[in-house]
Amino acid sequence: MIANLSSTEENYIKAIYHLQQTDGNVTTNEVADMLRTKAASVTDMLKKLNAKNIVNYEKYQGFTLSAQGRKIALNIVRKHRLWEYFLVEKLQFGWDEVHEVAEELEHISSVKLVEKLDAFLEYPKFDPHGDPIPDVNGKMVFQPQINLTDLPLNEFAQVTAVGSQSTELLELLKHKKIAIGTKIIIKKKFLFDNSVEIKLQQQAAFTISQQLAQALFVKKISNE
Repeated sequence: MIANLSSTEENYIKAIYHLQQTDGNVTTNEVADMLRTKAASVTDMLKKLNAKNIVNYEKYQGFTLSAQGRKIALNIVRKHRLWEYFLVEKLQFGWDEVHEVAEELEHISSVKLVEKLDAFLEYPKFDPHGDPIPDVNGKMVFQPQINLTDLPLNEFAQVTAVGSQSTELLELLKHKKIAIGTKIIIKKKFLFDNSVEIKLQQQAAFTISQQLAQALFVKKISNE
């Protein structure tokens, strides 16, 4: 693995990794939008990363991470999600408070520290937002899940992940007492605006918007 990458280079690599999950070949404008920078700056960085064999880049054709680039990206993602888990589980941060802190901590390069952190946390498989944490070999555990909007009426489910880590979304979920592991049932779906009435344990049923429902992922569970 290449040493002495700058935090800026690592941010680009991680951004490409996330965009590549859905788009395949990634464009300069997509990276510029995600990192809130100019397309010309992205082009310059891509040339540097291409010279280091981290990306496969062809002008006007988009680009992807090389095998080496993907390995580096998974290591950055691993550190980010481990630090998020540590901040929530051990330091009692809210799940809406940890992303920016983890953005700084993910650039710590000490391999020994990350290995010790993973062991101290007893090798967690998922971060506080339900995203899988890569292990030391870059492997992740994926759990079967569906979007809340696809859950049939009156079937028991458990929240497994959120579709965004925006502070606004996480604050709203916290206000509504919805978190990873929350048990949930859909009581009614409204055709007028596609909002849904949900019921949580020991709470009266209430309605959430289609936008919020689409941001939640769940797995079906038996009625306990």
